[in-house]
Amino acid sequence: MTQEISERPPKDIAWHAEAASTALKWLESNDSSGLSSDEARTRLKRYGPNRLPPPRKRGPLLRFLLQFHNPLIYVLLASALVTFGLGYLIDASVILGVVLINAIIGFIQEGKAEKALEAVRAMLASHATVLRHGERMEIDAADLVPGDIVLLESGSKVPADLRLLKVKNLRINEAALTGESVPVEKNTDPVDASAVIGDRTNMAYSGTVVTFGQARGLVVATGTATEIGRIGTMVAGVEDVATPLTRRLEQFARQITLIILAISLVTFLYGHYIGNIPAFEIFLAVVGLAVAAIPEGLPAIVTITLAIGTRLMAQEKAVLRRLPAVESLGSVTVICTDKTGTLTRNEMTAVQLIMPGRTLEVSGVGYAPDGGFLHDGEPLDPQQDESLIQLARCALLCNDARLRHDDNGGWSLVGDPTEGALVTLAMKAGLDPAAETANYPRIDEIPFESEHRFMATLHHDHEGHAFVLLKGAPERVLELCTEDASGQPIDRPAWEARILQAAEAGQRVLALARCNMTPGTTALSMEDITRRFTLLGLVGMIDPPRPEAIEAVAQCKQAGIRVVMITGDHAVTAAAIGRALGFEVGTPLTGEMIDTLDDADLRQAMRTTDVIARASPEHKLRLVAALQAEGELVAMTGDGVNDAPALKSANIGVAMGLRGTDAAKEAADLVLTDDNFATIARAVREGRTVFDNIKKSLVFILPTNGGQAGVILLAVFAGLALPVTAGQILWVNMVTAVTLALALAFEPGEPGIMHRPPRPPTEPLITRLMLARIAYVSLLMIGVTFAVYEWEFARGSNLELARTAAVNMLVFGEIVYLFNVRHFTESAMRRDTLYGNPVAFWASAILIGLQLLFTYAPPMQQLFHTAALDAASWGLILILVLAKFFAVEGEKWLLRRMGIRRM
Repeated sequence: MTQEISERPPKDIAWHAEAASTALKWLESNDSSGLSSDEARTRLKRYGPNRLPPPRKRGPLLRFLLQFHNPLIYVLLASALVTFGLGYLIDASVILGVVLINAIIGFIQEGKAEKALEAVRAMLASHATVLRHGERMEIDAADLVPGDIVLLESGSKVPADLRLLKVKNLRINEAALTGESVPVEKNTDPVDASAVIGDRTNMAYSGTVVTFGQARGLVVATGTATEIGRIGTMVAGVEDVATPLTRRLEQFARQITLIILAISLVTFLYGHYIGNIPAFEIFLAVVGLAVAAIPEGLPAIVTITLAIGTRLMAQEKAVLRRLPAVESLGSVTVICTDKTGTLTRNEMTAVQLIMPGRTLEVSGVGYAPDGGFLHDGEPLDPQQDESLIQLARCALLCNDARLRHDDNGGWSLVGDPTEGALVTLAMKAGLDPAAETANYPRIDEIPFESEHRFMATLHHDHEGHAFVLLKGAPERVLELCTEDASGQPIDRPAWEARILQAAEAGQRVLALARCNMTPGTTALSMEDITRRFTLLGLVGMIDPPRPEAIEAVAQCKQAGIRVVMITGDHAVTAAAIGRALGFEVGTPLTGEMIDTLDDADLRQAMRTTDVIARASPEHKLRLVAALQAEGELVAMTGDGVNDAPALKSANIGVAMGLRGTDAAKEAADLVLTDDNFATIARAVREGRTVFDNIKKSLVFILPTNGGQAGVILLAVFAGLALPVTAGQILWVNMVTAVTLALALAFEPGEPGIMHRPPRPPTEPLITRLMLARIAYVSLLMIGVTFAVYEWEFARGSNLELARTAAVNMLVFGEIVYLFNVRHFTESAMRRDTLYGNPVAFWASAILIGLQLLFTYAPPMQQLFHTAALDAASWGLILILVLAKFFAVEGEKWLLRRMGIRRM
């Protein structure tokens, strides 16, 4: 039934000063059922979505004008003005055309990069757990409305301003709002209306993070009406597309610009005063030299390469939260990964019950409650076995998971997979979750935390009896038990031997226990959890490895990347699963062992095993530091709020998108939307591809620019007529920037990219091999261009025809070199070279069409002073193009012979 709000609460109401019941009345909500779906939709229309308006972004016009805010562009614009003043209208127009084309390209590329990052942000939209119609459900946080009942747990990001209704050991980090880094303990009592934000202990504010405990809260403000919305401290904008790499490249381009300007000045002085070239002619030549030599488009090409990589990773279910992370992925040497759900299916199934005096096998797989119990191979009726029913009841009631029967007949889990396996176990024993919950309602609980490694729930039976059910790590529960279900004192060695046997079979073991409480007990605290429990039994569960994870681990090893498995499982269990996944197990390192080792010993111990067992989030931080001290670049996975420090300290923090807390996602660089280890391996591959493509762009742009500039330099210093005019060199730069320079951003990964070791983090952006290639190709470009130019004169061609041939030689030389550079050292004489990158193929085809217009179209002939070439000219150009192609292939063959496969 739709609720009607007769009167809205006053705008200036101090929710923290109101009693919880009063707040519920004001917003006409119910703390046990929440709003109806219809009412939520009505309120959403009234209050609007629970999101802050995006920050003001630069408009399209301003973003376009900022493309001209560059020292190089200032030089070109000044050159255009001087050229225009000298009366060379065509040359001035071509210079302005180059500037405009570069601005348009930069504008489009920047827009694409920002859109790619906006799409990534959308994939990481926040979610909230609410009560609607009395049912617990997860919704987009943007759909929250005042009156909603929100459930919080450790690691949750508070999705709106909440008046707390019920809390359990709740502490919230409000640093995002108050700057105070110490978590604040919360309660439900009203406080004075004049209390400042930091003293409003009954409120949970949007943007803050739950560090411990659980709570239920009433949404009192959303969107811009929240505290954080009002004071405008939320940073929710599009991530800056600048990265350390692009900044290094911009600095590199500026340095080259200064060098080229210095060379241009020397060239002008030499040409005018020694070569006696008229000032305006040498000025145009120097302008052409500057435009030819400076790689002004490089930062934009790198940005779009990074953006393309980000988009492709998102399609592969790896969402980058920070663009620079793509640069680091190619250098990762160690991946520290959680086991459950990442390396395994996250479909826990109970397979064995270890009880006093006997062991039962459990049949059935997955969450469907199909299967039964076997004792010594014989079927067992659970309804005739009271001790089995008691164990199954504990498994069901000390549990927050639910199984849902889907319309298609399947079963799906809402909650933790381990708890899901226990619910399935109870249903196989014939227990009805709804009936059991009604017969033995939960009064209070102590939620599971890694510090105490158990969960406890307090129940009553409607007859005045109260009891506590306990589940947790076997060694922790055994410490709290005095007897087993048969009434015998706990025999620790015997139980530990049975635990070890199950663990050696790769099973995860949980212990279940219970104890009676004083009648009328209504609250449960840590002081109640003492050594007085009765052990009901142990449950052995398995979570089978993902087949794709086994393959991905092997692939990482081939790529020179070490994979370390970190799990909370028993050491023997961890070893069994590690062997199944292909890890170097050795002697697994446990959390207890880590606590006894100093940093030097820990580094030594880490060299002998890839399996870390019984590890807590605090141990992860030490493991990261130990590996980094050995010079490793570490990727660390995590999903809990306590994983955030380790995720931040790792070179790449990887959060789980499905089961990860908001705190972990905020701290991470990369979020896996499928929680699958194989996705990390694919992300590393894509990271290597992106960095390769950036290096290919450098190896393409620098020698082609060097060749163009070298042609002009050589002509000036040799006292020859320029083989290309300033206008023609500007044409070459303009058309190649539009076509060829962008093609390498779309290049697929190199063959064998995951069969080579990671790139050393200290490796310079331009290596010695790259420098050698740049110099070699620049000389080849200069040589073949002058060869064509001089050959045309030798056979009696005029200057216009010789220059036309030289320009075509430059352009076709660049086209062929593009296909050379598609592979660093692998041969280009293979089928996929031509068609493997469709963008490169079509860019080349477009450029050939433009060059034919440049050569034969009368308007272009008049504009650029070109002449039609005959078959002989094209024949020589083709021969020299092929000669240059094979010369580069020869250098690559030599590198392969020397065992060099990367640059």
